[in-house]
This record gives sequence, C-alpha cells and structure tokens, in this order.
Amino acid sequence: MGRGKNRTGVNRHKGPWAFLSPLTGKESGLDWIEKWELTNLILPLPGCQRATCGRRLSYDFGIGKGGNVIDLVCLILNGSVAEALAYLSDGIPVSHSSLNSRIRSSLIEPANKVLKILPIEHKMLKKYLQTRNIPVEVAKIYCKEIWYTSNDKRFFALGLQNHLGGWELRNLYFKTSTPPKSYSYLNQGYDLIIVLEGMFDLLSLAVLVPEEVESADLLILNSLSFLPEIHEILSQYSTVTLYLDRDFAGIKATENVLRIMPHCKNRSWLYKGHKDLNEKLVRGTQDRKYKPLKTKSG
Repeated sequence: MGRGKNRTGVNRHKGPWAFLSPLTGKESGLDWIEKWELTNLILPLPGCQRATCGRRLSYDFGIGKGGNVIDLVCLILNGSVAEALAYLSDGIPVSHSSLNSRIRSSLIEPANKVLKILPIEHKMLKKYLQTRNIPVEVAKIYCKEIWYTSNDKRFFALGLQNHLGGWELRNLYFKTSTPPKSYSYLNQGYDLIIVLEGMFDLLSLAVLVPEEVESADLLILNSLSFLPEIHEILSQYSTVTLYLDRDFAGIKATENVLRIMPHCKNRSWLYKGHKDLNEKLVRGTQDRKYKPLKTKSG
C-alpha cells in the first residue's frame, strides 16, 4: 500500500472525508471537508445530510437516520453494504455476510414514539397521496394515519406497519420510521408472492395492476438491506415476482436474487424508463381508471 493511504485506500493527506470527492463530483479535498478538519463543525452534505468529522458519524434529517462512514457511502451511492465496502477498499471484494445487522444496529434512530393509529382522514395526507396519484381508498387498505412524537414534537404521517410492529412513516416533508425497523409481510395464503421496495411501490402497483395485488401475498422490503432475511420466505412460494427499483442498487439486488433463486421473475420492465412504480404512475399515462380492490379494507 502506498504512502499516505490507510486501509480503505483513502489518501490521508486529503482529509478523513476525502473518499466522498468522487461521489460529489468536486475537487479532491472539497472546501467544506477541509473546513471540517479545521473546525470540527457540523456542516451540510449534499442532499440535506450532515456529518460530524470528529466522531465520523452522519445524520440525514430528511429520513431521520444516520450512522457511520459505510452508512453514509451506502446512502450517497444508493447502494448496498458490499458496494460501499468495495468503494472504500478501492474495489477489493469484501465479505459482508454478518455486516448488515451490525450496520443497521449502529444507525442513529430518532426517538419516534407512536401516539395514535387512525384511518387516513387528515387533509394534508390526502393531498400528499394526490401528489403521488394514489387514491385515498387504495391507501386505506394498507396504510394508517399515524400520529407520533419525535424529540418532544408531534407529527403525523402515512404509516405502513412492518411484521415486527414498527411503522414506516411518510409525509410530504419527512421519511422516517419507528423501531423496530423491518420488512412488511402480508400473508394472504397465496402461492404467489410479490416483492417491492417501499410503501409507495405497493400502493402504485395496487393502482396499476390491482388484479395482481389482490391475488398474491405481499412483501415490502422497506430497505434493500433486508433481502438476505427474506430468502427463506421466498423459497416457500412457487412464484416470486420482483418489482424492485430500476436504479443501480435495485438492479443489482434483482440480479442477486435471480441468481440465488431462479424461480423468481423480474417484472421491472413494467416501469421501464422510470425509476420505480410510483414514478411511472405519476409521470406515465394510464390506459384505464382505477377500480377498487376486493382485498381487506382499512
């Protein structure tokens, strides 16, 4: 290893956060990175992220999560732990079979506490759904109106419950969750299971292809990092349909699942030209009007 480089392949003389330079498209060293080294202040990162140089921790106030260097690189790359480690090690493959749970356990979670769970009625949540082209009657099937506190302040959001009892929370301004964080699993007794990345992927598919959603079990990852934990569930189904995002992380995740479990089917061609199902729903044109589902009502 050359002089001036540590075990991650980062040049020490360019600062402890110099590994971010290629990710931001700026000159190596970055003006605000140099300020971190000199002042140890909390300064903004791209995308409303913030980091403290001294503790090597980051915190994204938009999604209410933070963590260490690996978490930060995952967030900026929108990639997996393996991809972050490969980036930090200059492309050297790194085994990470035991890292996902350790990384997740190191995340800085806000003190979100659920106050009450209601049917979706708040006008601002209905307006939010409208911006996403989701009919309220569809959202009510799977989601609730969640009132919660965070740092002694009250908020409300759309909530999708995961299989451990935690909630994924979304509103027009925030993306966060309540512990414990996990995937959401709606077991309705079918031989087919549909795998999606997030809450709005589920709601969008229910609008775009309602007959498919109403005749399948549903698994919403809520984070790609939960993929290793659902292999056993997927192996119990004769047919597994994948609707993961068409970004770098989603495509790589789809490829990995198809390699490990050949009976899975990739249906992301449905929204080709779009990042995900909701982008297709919002930007694309629909050939038919929404018709109500026959599944459980909220």
